[in-house]
Formats: sequence, structure tokens, C-alpha cells
Amino acid sequence: MCDEAKLKTWAADAVSRRQFGVLAGAAAVTACTPSDVTNTEGSQADSGADLTERPFTLTVEDGTMDGFFVHPKEGAHPAVIFWPDIAGVRESKRNMARRLAGEGYAVLVLNPYYRDAGGEQFADFAAFIQADGFAAVGPWRAKLDADAVGRDAVAAASWLDAQDAVDSARGIGTQGYCMGGPFTVWSAAALPDRIKAAASFHGGGLVREDEPLSPHRVLDRVQAAFLIAVAQDDDAEAPEVKGAFAQAAELAGREAKVEVYAGDHGWTVPDSPAYAEAAAEQAYADLLSLYGANL
Repeated sequence: MCDEAKLKTWAADAVSRRQFGVLAGAAAVTACTPSDVTNTEGSQADSGADLTERPFTLTVEDGTMDGFFVHPKEGAHPAVIFWPDIAGVRESKRNMARRLAGEGYAVLVLNPYYRDAGGEQFADFAAFIQADGFAAVGPWRAKLDADAVGRDAVAAASWLDAQDAVDSARGIGTQGYCMGGPFTVWSAAALPDRIKAAASFHGGGLVREDEPLSPHRVLDRVQAAFLIAVAQDDDAEAPEVKGAFAQAAELAGREAKVEVYAGDHGWTVPDSPAYAEAAAEQAYADLLSLYGANL
């Protein structure tokens, strides 16, 4: 789960601003990203490794949705809706999208907070912690329930299907991190005919016993296969969650790989204090297998 107390402990006891900056920089290098190009609003740019990228904006029911779009320069490709973690869209997430685009996907990273704040709010996770980001984003993320996420996913998918870089005859994938984990399930429920693969990495709130729209309770509405990548410390705190989700998927007749990885919450994200390269690479390989089999 997205554990505020845990991250504050990491920030206070393990990672000074200076030390964390070194860690984040080293992790970014090992992430195997094509480039670190930054674009101006509305422009397209060559991001290296035969990729094209640009900022994304779209007027929707709830405001102006924004984010980042990257895809191979040539051809039409399966689309992916990318839900960031609690620190939102930033260079770490753009680099993760660039890497995936290099595998042959058209990747749209959404700003989940567009209803309240457009664009990048925190340069990296260090800046998020230093700025008391939990307090800042608390009111924003409170609006991100199943209905809101579903509307966003529908709008994003409609936009993607109209892009020349997207092969709309193929299924859409979606992946999410931390708070974005359950968003992938809600997205798949909102778009059962389009989303065919969904991956949650150290996602929090996949099983919400008191909520009728808990992600594990909407699996009968989806047509996607799932990768549920669980952090080892999250599993230690709530070992029943993985079993509850796996059982719900089985009852719904959905394919779901639910696995605990050798990394703590945030292990897949290069600018996270918990980044664990070996486990992150395994999770990435499993993501590619999921998409390769279903998109």
C-alpha cells in the first residue's frame, strides 16, 4: 500500500536530500532509457532510439487532462495507459514510458491530478518528500474513485485510438504504480472491450472490504489478463490481500499472475528510495510477457 508513515521514515532516517539525489541519479542511469529530452508544450521531439514524444492535453468532462505521449517514430502500435504513483508525472515516469515505447508501444502517461493541478508538480520523489507531498496531494487523490478513473480511462483510450501511432485493432494495456495500481483494474472495468492487459506494481487498495467498487469486486466486468506485482513488505503487513485478489480473479474467470517480488514498496520506480534493480528488471520482464501475450 502507499504507506505515508513508511515513506516519511525512509526520508527522515535513511535518505538525506543530498544522499537521495545521488541514489536517484544512479537509478536513472540503470533504467536503460533512450534519452532525457524535455519538450516544450505542444511540440513533438525526437527522443532518441527511434522514438517520438510530446506533451498531451485533452479537454474532458472534469477539466483539461494532461500528460506525456511517446511512441516509435514509424508504424502503428498497441497503446498503453500509464498511471503514475503518488508523486505524479515526472522525469522518472517519462523515462519509464520511453523505455516501454522502445519495445514497440505507444505510451500515454496520465497526470492523475489534472482536476486540481496541471503538469509536473514534483521533480522527483526526493522533492515530493521534501515538500510534504502527502499533504499537498491528499485532497487531489481523494477525488480519484472508480468512477473518476473510469471516465479518465475512457477519454484517454478514445484519444489514443484516434492517433496514427496507435493500432486500434489491438488491445490496450494499462499499468499503474502505488496508488495507480487499482486504477488499472478500474480502467479495465470501464473499457472491457479495449483493455486486454493490466499490471499493478506495489499497488495499494486492490482489496477494499468495505467498498462495493473495490478493484477485486469488479473483475467480473473486465476482459483483461492481470499482473499483480506485490511488494514484499506490503505482503508482510497484509498477506491476505494477494490471496483475496487471486481468488476473485479465479471466480471471475480472469487470468491473473499474483506474485510477491523481492523488493519493498516502490521497488520498480528508479527515483524511489526503495528502488531495487534486480527485482525491478524481473517485474519489467513480466510486464513485457503480459503485453506480448495479450496485446
